[in-house]
Amino acid sequence: MLATMKADYDSEADALSIDLGAAEHCDDGVSMDKDENCNLALLNGQVVNVELLYPADNLELLGVAAERFDLDGQGLLAAAKAALAAPDRLMTLGFGRRLAGSS
Repeated sequence: MLATMKADYDSEADALSIDLGAAEHCDDGVSMDKDENCNLALLNGQVVNVELLYPADNLELLGVAAERFDLDGQGLLAAAKAALAAPDRLMTLGFGRRLAGSS
C-alpha cells in the first residue's frame, strides 16, 4: 500500500507543513516540545498534519513525533528534507512498505 505525504516549506515564515492524508480539518492538536516548534494536528486521534517551525534547527522533533504516534520517522524526515531542498513548492511524496531486510 502506498502512503502519500505532502510537504511544503514556507521560506518566509521558516515553517514546514507535512500533510499525512486528505483531511480538511482537525479536531485536536498537540505540541512535541515546550517551545511549540513541532505541532501535530489530529483527527479522531490520528495525526493528519505536522507543522515544524525553524525546521533546519528542529528536524529531530520529527523523530519524537514519529515515536510517540507510531509514524514513519524516515518518511517524515525524507519529506522534510525534500521540502527544504525545494522551498515554496508543494512536494508530494509516495511511500511504499519497507522491503524485507531493510532497517
